[in-house]
Amino acid sequence: MSTLRRAGPRKVEDRNQDGDQTRPGMIKNKSKRATWQKWFTVAVSVTLSVVSTVVLWDYLQEDDFKEVFARQTDILEGKFFEVPCSKDYESYKRFAGCTPTKCGRAVQDTVVNREVALKMLRIAKRGLSLGGSDGGASILDLHSGALSMGKQFVNIYRYFGDQINDLFDEEDFALYSNVRWRIQKEIAEAFGIDITRLHLTKPTFFSRMNNTEAKTMHDEYWHPHIDKVTYGSFDYTSLLYLSDYKIDFGGGKFVFVDELVNRTVEPRIGRVSFFTSGSENLHYVEKVSWGTRYAITVSFTCDPVHAIQDPSLP
Repeated sequence: MSTLRRAGPRKVEDRNQDGDQTRPGMIKNKSKRATWQKWFTVAVSVTLSVVSTVVLWDYLQEDDFKEVFARQTDILEGKFFEVPCSKDYESYKRFAGCTPTKCGRAVQDTVVNREVALKMLRIAKRGLSLGGSDGGASILDLHSGALSMGKQFVNIYRYFGDQINDLFDEEDFALYSNVRWRIQKEIAEAFGIDITRLHLTKPTFFSRMNNTEAKTMHDEYWHPHIDKVTYGSFDYTSLLYLSDYKIDFGGGKFVFVDELVNRTVEPRIGRVSFFTSGSENLHYVEKVSWGTRYAITVSFTCDPVHAIQDPSLP
């Protein structure tokens, strides 16, 4: 008969305060779960923040936050909106009788009539027919010869040579110069500056915009920007519109970004819009949703070093 052995005392398993058993594996799993929950919470918070920002930006783009400064149906003989000048001009050499001391933006519908605007449009279309961007924004600069071509630019005077004489004539360039002078005179009168101290500067160019998807940064015309920051030579910026909002295209309104409410200019063929080029006139162009928007940007400087001449046939 075998000797009976007394069983040794059983080890008491660790228990927590509630009497539940706590195993090392369970502790590790809880730790992983806590970490995962923490990062999930962070991810959700970031996502909601991004979504909120996007929704807010879209909300602010709605017309409820825009005041129409000039409607397409208006015929304005000089509407002026004055704003305080920014300090941008203090970083550049000042020119008495020209550097902005009175700042703002204006719209004038009687400087260039419809007949003249249509002739300018034909010049733009002929030149732009030689090329065009792969994206939604194309430019033609008759001064430098720059033309959008695919994803780059070419010089039409070098690239096409004598063919240019079949597209343009002296009358076209004379008209261009006359229109530039009319706009220059209007700017000088509106801001009370000496017209002889105001000079044409670069870039001055025709633009064609449509709803084709952007292919390069040059196609992304809808970003808010300041002309004086982008082009240091600019002191006054003007645009002559060569097509009609809601008739030739949708979207494409010009937007001044102001503190409380944005102010828009609806393009009208023959309409001249101009403004001081500093950060007091932060602006952008809405994306064109359909059709084609044509305009010409005519830029002016007070610094004779940056002056350019009117274009001419080579």
